[in-house]
Amino acid sequence: MFEDDDDRQYTVVRNHEDQYSLWPADRPAPAGWEPVGVTGPKSARLSHISTAWTDLRPLSLRS
Repeated sequence: MFEDDDDRQYTVVRNHEDQYSLWPADRPAPAGWEPVGVTGPKSARLSHISTAWTDLRPLSLRS
């Protein structure tokens, strides 16, 4: 896990199952994850994720 650093910028990433996560903005997204174009402080990005990711089930399990 990355240290909590108030100065660090994070980007929101999403995988093929429509699941979201945070990733340090200064690093390339991990394999299987794509940036969604939202970067900023951790607390604001977590707030974005809680708004965007309302159904926590993987996309393949949604009907």
